[in-house]
Amino acid sequence: MLYINNEKKINELKEKMNKNNICIFIDYDKTITSSNSVDSWMAIVNKKVANEKLLYELNECNKKYGAIELDYTINEKDKDKYMLEWYQGSMDLYYKYNLTKEQMEKSIYNSNLSLRKGGKEFISKLYENNILTIILSAGIGNVIEQSLKEEQCNYNNIHIISNFIKFDENGNMKKFQDNLIYTCNKDIDKLQDVKKKEIEKKEYRIVIGDLIEDIAMMGEYPDEKSLKIGFLNKNISKNLEKYNDNFDVVLTEESNFYDIEKIIF
Repeated sequence: MLYINNEKKINELKEKMNKNNICIFIDYDKTITSSNSVDSWMAIVNKKVANEKLLYELNECNKKYGAIELDYTINEKDKDKYMLEWYQGSMDLYYKYNLTKEQMEKSIYNSNLSLRKGGKEFISKLYENNILTIILSAGIGNVIEQSLKEEQCNYNNIHIISNFIKFDENGNMKKFQDNLIYTCNKDIDKLQDVKKKEIEKKEYRIVIGDLIEDIAMMGEYPDEKSLKIGFLNKNISKNLEKYNDNFDVVLTEESNFYDIEKIIF
């Protein structure tokens, strides 16, 4: 189902926005990918390849913290603490069980990563119109990069800001690149990024995510010059009002990128 919360604003933006003056910020897990897809943190440890103990411990982490991520009754400070614990804990498990580049690439290839309906076509349309697209993800950048290549849509108008894993010359996990990006710190203004000058040239910003925290991806920006689109995948009855209060457009259930394409283009 599609909820339009500010039709007047959207119509005014559509008249002013064009392919040359917009920048799109988009989340990856459960946004570009479908709500039923494995997320990028789990995609690198497919059960056919990964250590069973690693899988068990990651799943226990997900059980503990996954519900907290979707709970908007928790205050921001506590949620930030829990989310940081979750992401750091998951990262530490990869170190603990000696993830290798070969294991990761085989796992991604064998994972059930799937793009949301219309996702590939939407990404292709952004490329055709040469629209600056920032995929800002708290997931694993290596997964995003490989999955887009496999889908043949890793275009040069896309810039990925995410948690990239570095490996040494023997393919052993060396470290995560730069600072950890997690649910509560996805703010382009606070992240070091070579595309900032290009972003600043764009007058309008569009953000597409599945969590309210994803709105921060575009940084502090005037409401009248930004369009906020949110996929509400879970806890729909519980969180719909909160999403409608924060997003200009909310999509639930079987909504897809064809719906978004109609709004933007």
